[in-house]
Amino acid sequence: MQEPFKWDYNSDQPYQLKDRSYKKQMRKRVRFSILKTALISLFVLPLSLLVRTFIRNRDIDSRKFFAMSVNLDREPKESIKMIQELGVESVLIRMPLWDMDRLSEYEKFCLEFSDREITVNIMQDREHIEDLQLLRDDLSKIFNSLGKYSKRFQIATTINRAKWGFFGVDEYLGFYKTAYDLRGEKFKDLELIGPSVIDFEFHFTAHALFNMRKIFFDGLSALLYVDRRGAPENRQMGFSLLDKIRLQRSMMMLSPKVGDRFYITETNWPISDTAPFAPTSEHECVSEEEYGVFMLRYYLLAFASREVESVFWHQLIASGYGLVDARDSLRKRLAYEVFKTMIKHLGGSDFISFENTRGLYTLTCNSDLGRVSVLWSMKGEKISFSKPCVIYGFDGKKELVSEIIVDEKPVYIYAKGDL
Repeated sequence: MQEPFKWDYNSDQPYQLKDRSYKKQMRKRVRFSILKTALISLFVLPLSLLVRTFIRNRDIDSRKFFAMSVNLDREPKESIKMIQELGVESVLIRMPLWDMDRLSEYEKFCLEFSDREITVNIMQDREHIEDLQLLRDDLSKIFNSLGKYSKRFQIATTINRAKWGFFGVDEYLGFYKTAYDLRGEKFKDLELIGPSVIDFEFHFTAHALFNMRKIFFDGLSALLYVDRRGAPENRQMGFSLLDKIRLQRSMMMLSPKVGDRFYITETNWPISDTAPFAPTSEHECVSEEEYGVFMLRYYLLAFASREVESVFWHQLIASGYGLVDARDSLRKRLAYEVFKTMIKHLGGSDFISFENTRGLYTLTCNSDLGRVSVLWSMKGEKISFSKPCVIYGFDGKKELVSEIIVDEKPVYIYAKGDL
């Protein structure tokens, strides 16, 4: 990345911009874009809230729902083995535009996952934002090379953070239109998704979806983090995770600029005592056990919504926020077994029902192993069964019980009748 943008290889994100005069100058340049974002959101967000009840659920392919982000720079050979061991069928691979000289390496990396569904995230830098001809030329090379293995490309990421290169939504729309026009001319079989807004800042999404440009998103991507609120069930401004998902889908339903497929392409929790590898301060970090439990419940809630095609966990190997710690040697965290257990019981499953009864959450599905109910509760509730049931803990441990205390750690319950 070029000055004043610098990349932090520990946390896999740009450093904060230090040049205040540069930021002030750039924001002044895009002031009309910022004004449009505010005005569009004032109209779109209230209307989106009104139409939420009219959203129709989708039939989600659970084999592709439990997805994972992998990184060429994080033990690629081990990543390939682990993805196979976990049973993940859908992966996301980042392709930074400042890494064009390594395009052949990314192609070889994609080849290793060619038996799975691949989404490529093309990550922007300021040079390509300002030089759209350079962007077009390099996108053509990427589409030619990686399009052999992936038909879905996420165009840019984290567009509402200046350290990632964009200072306004209009800049992003010009960037996306370059990719969209190129796709229409030469690569008609590819899917393009965006706009990849991070966190609960949907006014940026509203601006991206309601614009006057001749563009179309084949699907909507979002980096829907909830880590700063703690548990995934916690609310922000009255919105739970499910509410945030539904709000996104409402905007999609209202907009003529986007298809019906919604992808959460990045989410996680930072892990305590991992600085400088954690992407946030220690205040937002959680223990390794909380990380695994929160991750599982995030997936369960998003799957229960029946509105999200895939959730890509960010990411497999990352010392500050991944399933595997790579500081000394590769160490699989508890979350690794949690993820593996989740796919074992729910990968390939069919949704039956979801209930939240006074804080007792119950997701019921038909899985390859039989009818399964996944239960968790914030309060701790004793549940008795008329006959012994097979229980799998969130970490995969199995036991035969006639009663159980359900707590914040989800359990998978198999019984012949309804619970």
